[in-house]
Amino acid sequence: MNTTPNVPYRLEFSVEVPGTPEQVWQAIATAKGMSAWFLPTEIEEREGGPLHFTMGPEMGSDGRVTGWDPPRRLVYEEDWAALMGKEPDALSPLTSEFLVEAHSGGTCVVRVTTSGFGTGAAWESEFWDDMGSNWMPFFDNLRLYLSHFPGQEAAQLEVTASHPGDAETLWSTLQDALGLGAEGATVGMRGTTGRVERVGERQALVRLTAPVPGMLSVFTYGESDSTATAGIRAYLFSPDAADYVRREEPEWRSWLQGLTIPA
Repeated sequence: MNTTPNVPYRLEFSVEVPGTPEQVWQAIATAKGMSAWFLPTEIEEREGGPLHFTMGPEMGSDGRVTGWDPPRRLVYEEDWAALMGKEPDALSPLTSEFLVEAHSGGTCVVRVTTSGFGTGAAWESEFWDDMGSNWMPFFDNLRLYLSHFPGQEAAQLEVTASHPGDAETLWSTLQDALGLGAEGATVGMRGTTGRVERVGERQALVRLTAPVPGMLSVFTYGESDSTATAGIRAYLFSPDAADYVRREEPEWRSWLQGLTIPA
């Protein structure tokens, strides 16, 4: 059986965001910027510099910068094989390229391309399908970050809880429990207030206004046919944000764990 990684995969999209190329570059190519709308990130800001994305307890993705042309072009590779627990030669590196293009009216278009080579295994196609649906909502976070919090450092809060059942039922339960309305609606959730910015497939984004300004992402995903996970990820921007996270993260976790799923 041929296991040479020669089957191409590619994900490509673009997003228009407010800001100058320099502001956008700060958001997409620095540890402080990326951690404020994406995942907790460590990056040495140079060609050849190592990078690390934290994806959860004891889980992350390692890579290195392979293209560095501020404020226009960033390229990095991740070790896709290590991330998926595969042999080092089973897969090519996962390569992501960000191109920043200034537009009139104070906006920029960010073009994102991620590509790699696998062996054509069924799990690889599933990985790429999931990556598209899981990754693209982060770019709504980027737009919101550049609209309201450019250049600011985030304190990040993230909690998840698994429940028996499917992701769709869990999402309906979570939506109802939080009182999430349609896009544009004002919402109050566990002592916070904000505005619903986006409602997508099993995920929503809320811009928080009180007690700490920021962005809150709510989501569910299926782990198996019989188990699903609900998650809350918040990026908070104020001198009080770190204290809020220390105080509220355990409360959010126990609240998520206590959700009652209809039989």
